[in-house]
Amino acid sequence: MTPRFLDLGELGFERGAHLLVQRALGELRPGAELAVTGRDPALLVHLEAWCRKQGHQVRRAGDTDDDVRAWITRGRTDLDRWARAERAGGPDPGGIVARPELHWGLAARGALVEPGGPKINADLVDRDFVWADIAPSLYAHAAAAQWDPAKAVHWDAEFSVPAEIEQAVVQVMTFLVENEQAALVIPARLLARVHPHFREVLQLLAVQAADEARHVEVFTRRALLTGGEMGTSSVSGRESLTTLLTEPDFSLASFLLSVLGEGSFLNLLTFLDRHAPDPVTRQVVKLARQDEARHVAFGVAHLQHQSTVDSSLRGRLRNAVEHRHQALITSSGLNQDVFDALVVLAAGEWTPQGIERGYAAVQELQAEMDEGRQHRLVRLGFPHDEAAELSALHTRNFM
Repeated sequence: MTPRFLDLGELGFERGAHLLVQRALGELRPGAELAVTGRDPALLVHLEAWCRKQGHQVRRAGDTDDDVRAWITRGRTDLDRWARAERAGGPDPGGIVARPELHWGLAARGALVEPGGPKINADLVDRDFVWADIAPSLYAHAAAAQWDPAKAVHWDAEFSVPAEIEQAVVQVMTFLVENEQAALVIPARLLARVHPHFREVLQLLAVQAADEARHVEVFTRRALLTGGEMGTSSVSGRESLTTLLTEPDFSLASFLLSVLGEGSFLNLLTFLDRHAPDPVTRQVVKLARQDEARHVAFGVAHLQHQSTVDSSLRGRLRNAVEHRHQALITSSGLNQDVFDALVVLAAGEWTPQGIERGYAAVQELQAEMDEGRQHRLVRLGFPHDEAAELSALHTRNFM
């Protein structure tokens, strides 16, 4: 077999000569030889060091080898550092594996993974416990639907709202900020636990956290728009949200936050859009609602997927609702200031007829929330009577 010849010219290893050597060896079978020549003074020293590291044998040429300065014998496959490499699934969703290896670490899905790397510290590594087939399309929609708070909201719009109505808006915005901060922390915590192999889920959780951060910004900005102070924060409200923060299970956290909590918030944001006393309030709740609808869609789709592979899921979901209800049984529920603020917003005026109308509207809101929760529970496979029972156990704090 005629040996392959490689002339490096003036190029040295400190300027990239290894790329040409590596390419030439890659075209040879193990045991074949490559003749190397070149005029760099340090070529032999660097070539020998590189070959030792790569598992190839090298010998310096003799006086009779004409212009050849060294001969490289291609290392055998079992010496090649890529011999035991494995593909990390495939790059498309169809290439997702059921349980990716921890030593794949941060490798791109579909990459050829060199063996021997460190294991990633992720505990959510089972496809059936984190995945939803709708994740890629939801992420594409989420990426396209991002909005800039400074441009999407007309903060300088002129409006005049009676002081007590404005106070009600401030109180509701304060309540929304509190809840959105919980909705920000939860996906951020889960994000670090998901194996990067499920990148679409990571991307969705990251966008969800970004959404909530934006909501916190715009609700805070609306609360302070007329120069007042933030409203009140009740112990019962914070107790309710804390039960969400302490749920370690990915699916149960998604269920309690997205399916039940944020699902109920969709009704609340629709209510605020309907009764907003000014254009800025209407804009911020509309923008937030379009994001929240996406969060709910992923939560439902994920749990629908998991229910097909985990027969115990509905029992665990029921236990999560009951456990949270029991933990909050002594709580006073929704902040009275928030309830009253919703009544005032729906009333729009301080008259007996207006307050009666506002009170009825808030009761209708609570009924709509209950109906929505029942609908999503039925989609997850619960019988109608059990869905009604579980919905009734949901926290009175909405989220």
